[in-house]
Amino acid sequence: MESRDAGSPAVGSLIMSNDCIHPTVRVGEAVEKFFRSPQLDAIALVEGKEAIGLVTKPKLLFSVFRRYGFELYGRKPVICIADTAPLHIDEHERLDVAIDAALGRASQDIYDEVVITDAHGYYKGLLSVRQMILQQSNLLANSIVQREIAHERAKELEKMNNVKSQFVANVTHELRSPVNAIIGLAELMKMSCEKGYLDQLGDRLKLLMANAANLRAVITNILDLSKLEAGKMEVIHERIDLSGLLDEAAETTRVLLGAKPVRVEVRIGDGLHDIESDPVKLRQIVTNLTSIAAKFTDAGGIVISAGRAGREVVISVADSGIGIRGEDFDRLFNAFEQIEDVKTKRHEGTGLGLTITKNLVRILRGGISVHSEYGKGTTFEVRIPSQVTAGPVTDVVRV
Repeated sequence: MESRDAGSPAVGSLIMSNDCIHPTVRVGEAVEKFFRSPQLDAIALVEGKEAIGLVTKPKLLFSVFRRYGFELYGRKPVICIADTAPLHIDEHERLDVAIDAALGRASQDIYDEVVITDAHGYYKGLLSVRQMILQQSNLLANSIVQREIAHERAKELEKMNNVKSQFVANVTHELRSPVNAIIGLAELMKMSCEKGYLDQLGDRLKLLMANAANLRAVITNILDLSKLEAGKMEVIHERIDLSGLLDEAAETTRVLLGAKPVRVEVRIGDGLHDIESDPVKLRQIVTNLTSIAAKFTDAGGIVISAGRAGREVVISVADSGIGIRGEDFDRLFNAFEQIEDVKTKRHEGTGLGLTITKNLVRILRGGISVHSEYGKGTTFEVRIPSQVTAGPVTDVVRV
């Protein structure tokens, strides 16, 4: 016997009926059995445990109801009009092999039923060739669907691996730059101390501290993302001086801009000096957005504003920077991705800032949207409750 294929079931699991009668039962009684059970298409003739024949409904009725048929056969044993050499198939045979055997019979011997037996040749039941073919068709359809699902899953995994590889390349680049700068500056400071050039230490110490702060920011972003994905980020609600928070963000933005000819403005509506939210997370949200604005704006201005819309506070950061291409919007908030390629990008960063910002906004039960025109600037808008609420979380939207 051929080895069983995992993709093709054994025919024994598909048996439709085990109806049988003794070969000596009269034809008339067999007819009555078919009439009592309209669903029957065939009955096996079993003597002892072995199937020695098979009578099908079409052949039986044709024999009995043709002219003088009942007079000729009605009182005779059913074996006289039965097929005494039906196709026997082992219950462990593969479905595809069984179908080939059933369809390979001589044309005069082809009908819908075959006899299924066990390893000893004992009768187990009947199986329809039609049912076998239908089952095989279903398996084929399922196999095609499964292959398509597996193919799509493989494509998703490949994409994820590529994205993660890109992320590793980005993070490696961002970590290497401040680490190399810190090591280099430490070496220069050591040389200055050895040679007595103490007047150079102040400037070099400032640069070292700036690069250390940059390194800490990169590591903080990675750790924050891990906490967010693990659901371990806690929220603490306090009264916040929103005006003071936005002024701090503006000062940080001016430092990040350096010598760039970019003005930074803060505009805040009336009655918004105090709100209730998580000050640390809100500060990080605003700082992340203003840092992005400072990074991609070389001239013009950055406006940090806040207003009220019903029970929500609306905080926006608008810049006159390079803007965002239309095809890049779908990737804007994705983790592990950057719009700029690591090999050609001009701006530093891990690409995690917006991902973290989006999740922090969700934690505060708010929403974030972005409007941008390439070459003309970008506006990020954050909406959060002005007081603690238990409302639904709003997804990121593009406007």
